[in-house]
Amino acid sequence: MAPMTDTGEEMYGLVERLYPLCRSITGDGVRATLDIVGEYLPLQVHEVPTGTQVLDWTVPQEWNIRDAYIADSTGRRVVDFAASSLHVLGYSVPVARTMPLSELRAHLHTLPDQPNWVPYRTSYYKPEWGFCLAQETLDALPDGDYEVRIDSTLADGHLTYAEHVVPGQVADEVIVSCHTCHPSLANDNLAGIAVATFLARELARQTPYYTYRFIYAPGTIGAITWLARNAERVDRVKHGLVLACAGDPGQLTYKRSRRGDAEIDQALRHVLTASERPHHINEFTPYGYDERQYCSPGFNLGVGSLTRTPYAGYPEYHTSADNLDYVSPEAMADTLAVCREAFAVLDRNRRYLNLSPYGEPQLGRRGLYDALGGRSDTKQAQMAMLWVLNLSDGEHSLLDVAERSGLPFDTVAGAADALHEAGLIKT
Repeated sequence: MAPMTDTGEEMYGLVERLYPLCRSITGDGVRATLDIVGEYLPLQVHEVPTGTQVLDWTVPQEWNIRDAYIADSTGRRVVDFAASSLHVLGYSVPVARTMPLSELRAHLHTLPDQPNWVPYRTSYYKPEWGFCLAQETLDALPDGDYEVRIDSTLADGHLTYAEHVVPGQVADEVIVSCHTCHPSLANDNLAGIAVATFLARELARQTPYYTYRFIYAPGTIGAITWLARNAERVDRVKHGLVLACAGDPGQLTYKRSRRGDAEIDQALRHVLTASERPHHINEFTPYGYDERQYCSPGFNLGVGSLTRTPYAGYPEYHTSADNLDYVSPEAMADTLAVCREAFAVLDRNRRYLNLSPYGEPQLGRRGLYDALGGRSDTKQAQMAMLWVLNLSDGEHSLLDVAERSGLPFDTVAGAADALHEAGLIKT
């Protein structure tokens, strides 16, 4: 894993700031989250009204919550939303009642196998109310009447998402998508939001080849809304990456796009393998994060997913144990480094055509061999030139050359630059 950096600490600081906010697929918690992210980079915020048809879905009513609790007969709050936003079933309808514990139990969610953790549960599209609490808390409750209060609203409003665009040399785009809907869950997905934000900041300090579009949207319905509103221009999207679970101690995991052989798939595999980081490469499945929306058959975009431990792959997933202690600056810095390396490969990857394809062109009289003199990797650089010349047939990319030759991508790209400058290859 990469050593801890100042950037890692800054990303962790952003996660700390976002952690207390109550987020859902709509509402003021999402806006507050985007306001904070907006302090790090400029965002274009979009508000899509309730009832808007987005592909096969409809933007739901907006949910907001001010307070919620369960109080015993003395008025003591035995479950308190103010202590953690996980304590309320997401999208709970308002309730103000007094009821016996025997009736209340039907609305309580626990994790019997992890008795001191609070689960994360939602009911977005079915009117319901409930509380989430530790099993040990429930076990300690005596029979009797309890005051139940959820001060929430479900009303026509908006679904909120945001974009940040880093202009490139071409209009073709790379999208980076992260979900903004989960409440106090540090790895899933505040770490993903933090890595995306600092990746955008780094790219903005460069002049990238591609235009990079960062999408901050609630899971599923947010990505579907973005696709519905951008259906006429998704042909610009050449590559994409969904970022999630970016800060836990597990090994990096890349999930391929639906295509399986998209350029982003090749780039991530190459970077992870060449770096000798422990990692996993998983095949596409139509379950997981928003890659399944971008990779739905009608769009079939070249979008993969990068996580550390994947969804549901760690016991802390969707529980109160996915907290600030579970993520680290080092892990987020490592995830950011892989993104940076992969996009550097994508930005330089080209297909070239050899302009002197009959026999090997004389490199010496063009000064190409002389230019390598004294380099510690002279032989490697010479081999890279020969490989680039041989595979520059308009069909093979520089990434193909690097993988077939076993040479570092940077060396191959440098050879291509020299050959292009000498007029031996063209794009």
